[in-house]
Amino acid sequence: MVRGAAEVRWPELSPRGRELFRRGAEVALDPHDAWVETLHAAALGGPRMRPVAEDPVLAAVTRRANLANLLHWAAANVQHPGRRVPANTGPESLEAARDLVRRGLDESALDAYRAAQGVAWRRWMQICFELTSDPAELRELLDVSALSIATFIEDTVAATSERMRAERDELTRGAHAERRAAVTLLLEGAPIGRARAEAQLGYGLAGPHTAAIVWSGAGVAFEQLEAAAEAVVRAGGAAHRLTVVASAAALWLWLPVASAPHAGQLAGELAAHPDVRVAVGRPGRDVDGFRRSHLDAATTQRMVARLTSPQQVARYEDVQLVALLTAEPTQADDFLADTLGDLLDADADTRHAVLTYVRELGSTSRTAERLYTHRNTVLRRLARADELLPRPLADNVVGVAAALEVLRWRGPRVG
Repeated sequence: MVRGAAEVRWPELSPRGRELFRRGAEVALDPHDAWVETLHAAALGGPRMRPVAEDPVLAAVTRRANLANLLHWAAANVQHPGRRVPANTGPESLEAARDLVRRGLDESALDAYRAAQGVAWRRWMQICFELTSDPAELRELLDVSALSIATFIEDTVAATSERMRAERDELTRGAHAERRAAVTLLLEGAPIGRARAEAQLGYGLAGPHTAAIVWSGAGVAFEQLEAAAEAVVRAGGAAHRLTVVASAAALWLWLPVASAPHAGQLAGELAAHPDVRVAVGRPGRDVDGFRRSHLDAATTQRMVARLTSPQQVARYEDVQLVALLTAEPTQADDFLADTLGDLLDADADTRHAVLTYVRELGSTSRTAERLYTHRNTVLRRLARADELLPRPLADNVVGVAAALEVLRWRGPRVG
């Protein structure tokens, strides 16, 4: 950390130093994907970052902010090599400040910026050593860039902290603050009178509840989240909804209905908003059901993010087993490899035939009807699956079905 950076007399680079700094910044402006993932892993990996890392929306906004910081610093040094870089107060920084405060987090969440700084510094040193091997040039370049990077990060943290304080002041006033406070107490199981909570929420707690989380990791407009929330209301057959703005990219909903929306119908309603996801909890009743349904939806949301699932709609009742099996990603990968063997990388038609066969309780005729194909085609695919599996399907029906269900929700593997 740079102490008293505002009073530091900023060093002047030599003409050669400025040229090297500019060339290095041009390289930094085009980071490769693997390095960016390393940056994100460091930013979200600390113990104090766990609440951020486990929340898909907060993790996404932190990634965007860290990448924006990197590009902001590099672009400034292309234009003015080696000069002090102004704090990044762009839209990504503002979004991060708002979302962290709305989740009840404090400035310690900005540790992500400092953790990313370490990764960025190591990458910058590699760039510098590729630019020159002259000891005097390297000394000048590294001395100024160390000051530049550290000062930029501290200035950006200070500016973001100020925005967080302003956002916190705003959230402590008005109806939104009362509603959020009441929901927080209910979710934490804190003592709060029903009448008081209902008055603050404008929502009855005595009847049925189905909770949902509507979110996006792609930075969509807030209007799209609202439109998607209305789609959840329509699919759920609800007359109204309770809504809490959890962040700029997430809404928490409760519908006063006793059954979850049909996944297929809801997916159809959301077709116009492909970047928005919805996680739905199990229906419940009274205050306990209000709380449990939301916690179910949050578990489902985390599973979708963890698996980078391509599915737009996920209901807890459909993914409960998958969520349990994939809670530890490394163990989940081992389970898939041990259970499926070569079937893991087989064509989708063969895997789908096996999963449908199990769902149809071993009936090849019903499987063929469900897949709109000939029974002999089903038999050939099942025979092919037995060749690929470590054990015959008949000897491990439950395990194979569970593994294929995980694959159905998991996104494509990287690398």
